[in-house]
Amino acid sequence: MTLIVCAAPGVAAACACGCGVFDVATSEMFPTASGGMVFLEQDFMDQNRNWSGTSSAPADSNPDKRIRTNFWTLGGQYLFDRTWSVQVDVPYWQRLFRTTTDSGAVADFTHGALGDVRLKAVYTGLSPNLSTGLSFGVKLPTGDSSYPNFDPDTQIGTGSTDLILGAYQLGSLTSDNRFSWFASAQWQEPIAHKAIYRPGAELDAVSGVYYAGWSFSPGVRLTPVLQVAVTYRKHDGGPLGMPEDSGYTRAFVSPGLELTAGRTRWYADVSQALYTNSSGNQLMARTLFKASVAVSF
Repeated sequence: MTLIVCAAPGVAAACACGCGVFDVATSEMFPTASGGMVFLEQDFMDQNRNWSGTSSAPADSNPDKRIRTNFWTLGGQYLFDRTWSVQVDVPYWQRLFRTTTDSGAVADFTHGALGDVRLKAVYTGLSPNLSTGLSFGVKLPTGDSSYPNFDPDTQIGTGSTDLILGAYQLGSLTSDNRFSWFASAQWQEPIAHKAIYRPGAELDAVSGVYYAGWSFSPGVRLTPVLQVAVTYRKHDGGPLGMPEDSGYTRAFVSPGLELTAGRTRWYADVSQALYTNSSGNQLMARTLFKASVAVSF
C-alpha cells in the first residue's frame, strides 16, 4: 500500500496514507502447521487530521479535507512442508476523497476498485519449530491507477511493481509458554514504476506479546494481544511525487483479541498513534482498525 499525495486537478497537497502497516504480518498470520488457510480482512482508516512534523497543522493550509478508506483483503496461505509456504493477497479498496476543487468548492469523490495484488513465498526452514521465517514477494500493478478524479498519487493502485522482503521471529517469554512474543518486519521497494510517479519505499515493523488465553470449551480459546508497530516511509519521486510533502515516520500501539474455535479464527485490533513525524502538511488518521476471519484446512 502507498503513501498517497492527493489533489484535485490543479491543486497540490499532501495526504499521508500509512496503510502499509496493515500488510506486515501480525500474530494471527504466521504459518504454524502444514496445510492451508483462507482469510478475509477488513481494515479501516479515516484521514481527517492535518499533521506537519510532530504536531497538528492548520486545516486551512491544506485543500484536501478527508480520505476515508475501507480496505478489504481476500487471501490464502498454504504451508507445503516445514520449509516453504506461499501466500496471495487480493485487495479491494473503497475510498471517499473530500477536497477543494479549482472553483473553490469542497467536493466528495468516491471510488471502489481492485487494489495491487501481492504474491509471497515464506521460508520457515531456519528452525525446527517454524519460529523463524523469511519472506520474499512482489506487489503487482493490478490496482486501478486511472480514476479521473485522482492524481496518480491518489489512485487505489500505485502503478508500480514492488519487491517485498520480510522476516519474523516467534519466542516464549515464560517456561510454561503462557506468555509469548513475536516480531515481524517487511520492506517494500518499487523496482518498476510510471515515469510521472515513483512511490516511496516503506519499512513496516510490528512487535508484540500475547497470553496463551482462556479456554471456554474444547477447541475454543480467547487470546489477548498487545502490539507496537512502526512505519517509515521515504519520500515519493517523479514529476508528481512531491518529495517535500511526502514521507513520514509513525508509531502505533495496538491492543487486540484473537478468538479460536476449531479451525476458525477471528481477530480484531485497534491501533492508536503514539508518534508521528511527517514532511509537509499531510492528512493523517490517528486511529486504525483491523478485523479478520481465517479458516484453516
